[in-house]
Amino acid sequence: MFVLDGIHGPADLRRLDREELDALASEIRSFLVSTVSRTGGHLGPNLGVVELTVALHRVFDSPQDAIIFDTGHQSYVHKILTGRKDGFATLRQAGGLSGYPSRDESAHDIVENSHASTSLSWAEGLAKARRLTRAGGVVVAVIGDGALTGGMPWEALNNIAVQRDLGLVIIVNDNGRSYTPTVGGLATRLTALRTDPRYELTLRRIKEDLPKAPVIGKPAYDLLHAIKTGVKDITATQGLFSDLGIKYVGPVDGHDVLALEHALTAAKNFGEPVIVHCITQKGRGYKAAEENTEDHFHAVGKIDEATGVPLAGAVRPTWTDAFGDELVRIGTQRSDVVAITAAMLHPTGLGRFRSLFPDRTFDVGIAEQHAVASAAGLAQGGLHPVVAVYATFLNRAFDQVLMDVALHRLGVTFVLDRAGVTGPDGASHNGMWDLSILQVVPNIAIAAPRDTPTLRAALRRAVEIADGPSVVRFPKQEATEPIPAERQEGPTDILLTSDEPAILVVGYGPMAATAIRVGKRLRQHGLGATVVDPVWALPVAPELVALCARHELVVTIEDNSVVGGAGARLMVELAEAGVRTPVLPFGLAPEFLPHGDRADLLARARLTPQPIALAATEALLSIREGEPTGRAVDAGEGTIRTPTAE
Repeated sequence: MFVLDGIHGPADLRRLDREELDALASEIRSFLVSTVSRTGGHLGPNLGVVELTVALHRVFDSPQDAIIFDTGHQSYVHKILTGRKDGFATLRQAGGLSGYPSRDESAHDIVENSHASTSLSWAEGLAKARRLTRAGGVVVAVIGDGALTGGMPWEALNNIAVQRDLGLVIIVNDNGRSYTPTVGGLATRLTALRTDPRYELTLRRIKEDLPKAPVIGKPAYDLLHAIKTGVKDITATQGLFSDLGIKYVGPVDGHDVLALEHALTAAKNFGEPVIVHCITQKGRGYKAAEENTEDHFHAVGKIDEATGVPLAGAVRPTWTDAFGDELVRIGTQRSDVVAITAAMLHPTGLGRFRSLFPDRTFDVGIAEQHAVASAAGLAQGGLHPVVAVYATFLNRAFDQVLMDVALHRLGVTFVLDRAGVTGPDGASHNGMWDLSILQVVPNIAIAAPRDTPTLRAALRRAVEIADGPSVVRFPKQEATEPIPAERQEGPTDILLTSDEPAILVVGYGPMAATAIRVGKRLRQHGLGATVVDPVWALPVAPELVALCARHELVVTIEDNSVVGGAGARLMVELAEAGVRTPVLPFGLAPEFLPHGDRADLLARARLTPQPIALAATEALLSIREGEPTGRAVDAGEGTIRTPTAE
C-alpha cells in the first residue's frame, strides 16, 4: 500500500515517521508527473515544494492556521494533502479542479491568489484582523518563484517590521527562478546566501563531526542542522532581511522535512513575525524538468510522462511567434526600439530579440509598475520601448500607463499577449478587461488584429506612434488562417460586402472570424449583412462611423467585457457624431469566468454565430416594426442589455 493512499487530510501526516515521509514525497512527485502530464499545468513549481508543503501541514494546523500561497500555482501539493487527490484528473478543466487555490473547493484555501507578489499584504492584513478579533491561529505566507522581485512584498515587509505582535510566518521559497532565472539585486543577494562556500564547508564539517560526539552529538546536530543559526551568523551576510528588523531563520534545506519542521516550529512559537528562508529546486525529482534549464517545466501542456516531450502533433505557429519574429525585423531596422518584460521573456516571445539585442532587452522581474514607468524614462530618453506582458497583468500598471506614459505624451508600445478568453488558468488570467480599462486613457491607440498579417502591420504602425501610448493585443492560441479583406474604407477592412446594407457586423480581433460566420448566417435568412474589422479599436475611424450610418443596425463582437469595451466606445462615438443607428453589443458579461476550454467559455457566453445572428435578426425586425430593441440578451450566467432604438 502506498503512503499517499492513507492521506486524506493534514492530520494524517502527523503520524508518519521519517521513512514514511520520504516515501510520501517520492509518491507525490510520481503522482504529479503522472497526472499533470495528462492535463497540463504548473508542474515544475510543485515538484519543488513537496517536502516544504508536507512540513507546513505537519507543523501548522490548517485552516485554523491560515496558509496563503503567493501566485498560487505551487498549491498542487497542498491540494493533494487536503483531500483533493482524486480530482486531479480534471485539473484546469471545466467543472474540475482549479489550477490555483479555490475557496469553493476547500476551507484550506484562504486566498485565490494567482497574480504574484500579493501574499504578504494579504497575510499582514489577516494577521492584524486575527489580533484585533482575538481569533487566534498563525498566518503563514509562502512566497517565491520570483514574487519578491515585485514591489508589493517590500511595502508589506516595511509594515510588518513595525508590528511585533503579529502571529505571522513568512516562508521564502527560494528556487532562484520565476518562469526563468530570477533577475535583479534581490536575486543576486539570495544567490550569495545559497552559494557561500564557507557556509557549505562549515555545514559539511558539522555533518561529519558533531554526530560523533557522545550523548549530545545527535540531538545537537539535528537542532543545528535545522535552524543553522550559528552557521548563518558566521558565514553569511543577512542584511537583506535583518535590516528590516524581522527575525530570520535559514537558509534551510527545502527538501529536508526534519530540518524544515524544526525551523517552522521555531518560527511558529516565536510570537513575532519570522522569515524562514528555504532553498528548493524547481522541477526536483523529474529528470526532464531538472534538465530543462529554460524554465524547469514551469508550465506544461500534455506531455509524455517518461520523457517530458509534448504529446501534441506538429506545433503550429502562434500569435506570440508572429509578434516575436516581427519585433526582430523591426529591431534590425531601428536601433531605437527596445524591449521590456516582467519575468516573462520567453512566454511573451522576446527570446529571439534578446539573443540578437541583449543590450536592448530588459527583464525587470515581476514588477509591471516599474516596467511601465521605466519604459516612460526610456521613451523620454529618445528610445521607443515595446513592453510585452500578458493582458491581465497590465491591469496592475494602469496608473503608470495613464500618468507616466499618456500624460507625458510618450511613445511606448504595449504588446498584450493572452488577450481575451484564455481558458484553463481561470478567472484571473483571462485578458478580458484591457479594452475597457484602456478606453479612458487620453490619446491612446489600440489595435486588435484578426490574424498574424494584421498583427505584423499593426505592430509596425504602433512603433511609429511617438506622441502617446499604443497597444497591440492578441490571443493565446495558435495563429488562425489569414482572413483577407475584400476592400478597405480608410483603415477599416471590409471582410464581407453586402449590396443591400441592413446589418453591419463589427468583429474585433479574433472575433472577426465569428463576425464573418454571423454575416453568412444573416445572409442565409435574407438579411443584407456587411462584416468589417476596424483593426484599430481606437481611435474610431471616421470611415467606420460612416459605415454605421448607412446601416439599420450595428452588431459588435469582442472577447472583452461588454461593459466599457470597444462596442460601448463605438456607441459613444456614434452618438457624438449624431448617428442614430442602434448598436447591439456582444461581449463578456461583467463576471469572473471559470476555468475551462476557450471554445467552451465563448459558447457559455453566447459569443458564437448562432445566438448572435438570432439576436441580430430579432433586433432588426423590431426596428423595422417600430418596436424598441432595449431588451436583455442571454449571455450565459449574466445578461447583456441592448440599446433602445430611437
